[in-house]
Amino acid sequence: MSRPPKPALPLRDGVGASAVFCPPGPWPTLLDFLAERLPRVADWPERLARGDVVDEGGQPVAAGYVPNRRVFYWRYLADEPAVPFEERIVFQDEHLLVADKPHFLPVTPAGLYARQTLMARLRHRTGLADLIPVHRLDRETAGLVVFCVRADERDAYHRLFRDRTVDKVYDAIAPAGEGPWPRVVRHRLMEPDTEQFLQMQVVDGEPNAETWINLVERLPGGLARYELRPHTGARHQLRVQMNALGLPLVGDRVYPVLLPHENPPRFDAPLQLVAREIAFTDPVTGQPRRFSRGAMTIPAPKEKP
Repeated sequence: MSRPPKPALPLRDGVGASAVFCPPGPWPTLLDFLAERLPRVADWPERLARGDVVDEGGQPVAAGYVPNRRVFYWRYLADEPAVPFEERIVFQDEHLLVADKPHFLPVTPAGLYARQTLMARLRHRTGLADLIPVHRLDRETAGLVVFCVRADERDAYHRLFRDRTVDKVYDAIAPAGEGPWPRVVRHRLMEPDTEQFLQMQVVDGEPNAETWINLVERLPGGLARYELRPHTGARHQLRVQMNALGLPLVGDRVYPVLLPHENPPRFDAPLQLVAREIAFTDPVTGQPRRFSRGAMTIPAPKEKP
């Protein structure tokens, strides 16, 4: 059974309304239900008092509990870290928007981030409420992210990335390694069943991760600039495979050693990994698409206006 479509409620700072279904149950008030169902939201009384919990028509809901309906709210995190780097729109037409994501900015809401995400910023900036990414980059990785503009075209673009019919090029800085270069590396990567759940593991078995790697420039301090062309899309693939070669990326806080989470985060040592180019045949228009963000750069923090 498919979910009913969300009503056309307005964005707030680029954040769309979230829905919660109210099932039959013993809750005397809506506050009782919300506090039990979503306990991590600490300010439900204030939200209800402000009228920030609404029905499908956008009208504030009453305090009493009414089962078998949906209510809507906007995700807000009082202690959300501000990311002091700006995104850049590289391309936009009626089908696609391509943005150059800065380091440290998540693509979509998760964990500590709701408004300080690439999706929320672009929705707020463009007014495109249906804008959604068709692939992901890690929060620590900078570079190109492709967004679909129209809701009815999402599946076509998602399928393009699921089927791996996309050519992607990354730049990375890591210790200078001995050749031969270029080379293709293959590993089997698996998520560990341990407390180190953030770290993907290289294990024995049939490879499920493949990347073409070339050393393109030797840099001072025993470092080098690499070009990486992944042929698969495992989580943390480039970071794990470079680390498996004994060449961990500069600024990596996960490989080879998982460093403690910092809140607020530091912005002075970004991961040296950038998604530089992306190319594919557009599944909607049939035309070839190729986007580039230019050479790898490391921006300095600045205050957002």
